[in-house]
Amino acid sequence: MNIDLSGKIALVTGATGQLGRVMVRTLAECGADIAIHYRGNESKALELQEEVQALGRRAVTVYADITDEESVRNMKDAVAAGLGAVDIVVANAVIQYPWTSVLEQPASDYVSQFESCVLQSVFLAKAFIPGMIAAKGGRFIGINTECSMQLLPGQSAYVAGKRGMDGVYRVLAKEVGEHGITVNQVAPGWTISERDRDNNTEHSEEYERNVPLKRRGTDQEIANAVAFLASDLAGFISGAFLPVSGGSIMPGI
Repeated sequence: MNIDLSGKIALVTGATGQLGRVMVRTLAECGADIAIHYRGNESKALELQEEVQALGRRAVTVYADITDEESVRNMKDAVAAGLGAVDIVVANAVIQYPWTSVLEQPASDYVSQFESCVLQSVFLAKAFIPGMIAAKGGRFIGINTECSMQLLPGQSAYVAGKRGMDGVYRVLAKEVGEHGITVNQVAPGWTISERDRDNNTEHSEEYERNVPLKRRGTDQEIANAVAFLASDLAGFISGAFLPVSGGSIMPGI
């Protein structure tokens, strides 16, 4: 049983980031054509475009400020002109900021997390869901985080944004399900990325001792979960919050 995304068009936001680039490669390896979103790292986006094209898939790079609705609409038009209507949206972009306590965290960081987690998801839905409704199907996938359930000191702005995002996805799943559109979230644990491999920082005994599988996950394992949810194999899964964290968080029933 293989994951076959042949004939599908996927948009990955934050595609040049540590996780995004692996999602791009994995979705392309499964057969999808890829819209590679970037905001600041155009050179990496172009490098990814060449990688996707070398796999025999079509690819375009698209700029957008995912916190600005007009910019997201312009991105939608650019993808449509370059590839066609999007079948799979992966909302992966997020604004980075220094973590500190609630008492010390600047209010602007809570705003940035709301904009990049909640509003990004809303703007992407408004831009791309109508096309999925017309096509009578689609996949809308958000990248959440284990932090949403860990609730550790220093995480407050990030958690606030991601838990708000969770609410949007759960409601959206109920609103668009009748059109054959699934809406799901992947919640990575602390993930090993290319940066870790380059810096030999793959392991943390303190973190790993609290993970039932006793290791950190990899970027490829996150991308595999995204590819699964994007495929026909997950056609009856919607409204899910899927931890890919080695058991470090376990949603209750």
